Amino acid sequence: MGIFPGFGGWINLNIQQPLKASKRSKNGKSSSDSEEERYNQGPWYWDPDLSPKEKAESMELDHVKSMPMFATDPKYYDLDELVRQGKLWNSENKKHPWKDAPAKVKVKTKNGLSHLNIDFTLGSPPQAVYEMFTNPRNLEFFHSVGTYKDNWRTRLDTLATKVLKKDGPRQITEVEKVLRWKILGYNGAIPIHVIIDENHQKVTATYKKVKVKHMKVFEGSWKMEPVYVDQERLCKSRSRISEQDYNNCSGGKGRIGSKVTMEHIFQPSSLLNVPPVSWFIRGIAVKVTKALLQDLREYVIRMNKMKVLDPAGG
Repeated sequence: MGIFPGFGGWINLNIQQPLKASKRSKNGKSSSDSEEERYNQGPWYWDPDLSPKEKAESMELDHVKSMPMFATDPKYYDLDELVRQGKLWNSENKKHPWKDAPAKVKVKTKNGLSHLNIDFTLGSPPQAVYEMFTNPRNLEFFHSVGTYKDNWRTRLDTLATKVLKKDGPRQITEVEKVLRWKILGYNGAIPIHVIIDENHQKVTATYKKVKVKHMKVFEGSWKMEPVYVDQERLCKSRSRISEQDYNNCSGGKGRIGSKVTMEHIFQPSSLLNVPPVSWFIRGIAVKVTKALLQDLREYVIRMNKMKVLDPAGG
C-alpha cells in the first residue's frame, strides 16, 4: 500500500513501530492495567489487499494497534482512490495551498439544554476524515497532555470498544473514552460511555450517552460531505457536480476535501444545572470541543505537508 496520510500513513507508522507483546500473568490475563485489558474488542476490518501470508504475519504483532486494519468497512469505499487522493494532497500542497479554516461553533441554550452546531472543512476526503472520527486506536490525532505509567495520554483517548450490531454499512458500536481538559489552571478527566450508530457508506453517525459524568443529556451527530477543492481552478466552474464529473473535468488531478457538519447536545445533571456551576460546565464543554477540532485540523495540515515517499526509493 502507498503512503496515504489519512489511512496508509497511520498503518505504515504502526507497522514500522509495533507495540511490545503484552506480558501474561500466571492466570493467563494481561499484566497491563484494566484499560489495556478491555481495549479495542472491535471494530476492525482487514486491508483487502493483504495476502494470507501478510495477515498471518500481522496477527503475530499481538496488538490490534500494530495491525493493518481499518475501523470503517473498506467494502463501502474505494481504498485505492483514497490512497491516490492522499498523494495528490501531498504533491499539490506547495503549488496550490488550501487552508483548513478553524471550525465555526454556534451555541444556543434553552431551558438548560445546550446545542452546539459545528461546521468546518478539512483537507482530506470524507472517508478518511470519517476514519479519524471512528478509529479507536489512540493515534496521533489529538494533542498530548502528558504521560501516565510511561504511556502518552492525549486530550481524547479510547478505553474500550465493542461492536453490538453489524448490518451492511450500518454498525452500532459501544465506546468508552476519557476526555482530558485543562482550563485556567483547572484540569480534570471526564469518562464518556456512548453508543454510536455509524453508516460507513453514507459517512454519517449519531451517538447517545450510556453514562457521562456530570451530564443528564449527551448526544449528537456528524456527517462528512465532499468538497471539490480544485473545481474552479481545473474545471472552470462553480456549479454543483458529481464526483465522477469532477474527476473527468479535472483530469483526475482534483483534490477532494471534506465539509464536516456536527451537532452536539448536552445538559448538565440537575444538581449542576444552576448558575454559576452550569456556566462553568458549559464553558468547559465549548472550549474543549473547539480544542479537539483544532487538534484534528492541525493533524491534517501536518499530514498534507509530509513528503510523499517513493516505494522505489527514488
